[in-house]
Amino acid sequence: MDDIKILHEDDGVLVIDKPSGVMVHNDGRNNNQTVVDWFLARVPTAAGIGEPGMTQSGKPLERSGIVHRLDRETSGVMVLAKTQEAFAHLKQQFHDRNARKEYRAFVYGAMKDEWGIIDRPIGRSSQDFRLRSAQRGAKGTLRDAVTEWECIGQSHTHAYLKLRPRTGRTHQLRAHLKAIGRPIIMDQLYAPENLREGDNLGFDRLALHAHILTITLPNGNEGRFIAPLPQMFEDATERIAE
Repeated sequence: MDDIKILHEDDGVLVIDKPSGVMVHNDGRNNNQTVVDWFLARVPTAAGIGEPGMTQSGKPLERSGIVHRLDRETSGVMVLAKTQEAFAHLKQQFHDRNARKEYRAFVYGAMKDEWGIIDRPIGRSSQDFRLRSAQRGAKGTLRDAVTEWECIGQSHTHAYLKLRPRTGRTHQLRAHLKAIGRPIIMDQLYAPENLREGDNLGFDRLALHAHILTITLPNGNEGRFIAPLPQMFEDATERIAE
């Protein structure tokens, strides 16, 4: 996968810009190439680093080096661990919420305020097992989830947002924005009705990008890594301002 770009590499970590459409690790249901496949081809000594995973049927999942995940459709910055010591160091930062993340997203609808905080616990959707929900009727264990947002541009029909998740729940940004009636453009899981309406600012993929990640590296240095905005985001920024 030549489209995976390296943002930083040292003895303990590899930081990449993940393309949209690439799975982080295999889910046991298909044989598509994953970030882990690419990582192990580059760093074979990282095999087995991290925590083992299992499919629902009990089969092992190859998750070597994975500290945190991005959804398949989400692009942007990710850090991978090359040693078990680096993995433990990074995992603790994410667990303690010391890793600072900033995303960019385009959503359907305009925002009423310039900034805000979405503080809604997330559970599982009662309508679709694939989805998480931050709305009334969510089932299962409800986990606290907090997202800060800032509107950095909008029209009457769309908004461009800067998002800072304080927590790291599965599908957190997608579920939170859906819950406030501002789903992300081209979200086939959380906004299928909007897709049918069209006018997606030129997007043919989920309009969500992990833009900046700030962490303390295993060597003690602070790292601030930026995955440049995809051209599609740059084009949409101009279109929303017209």
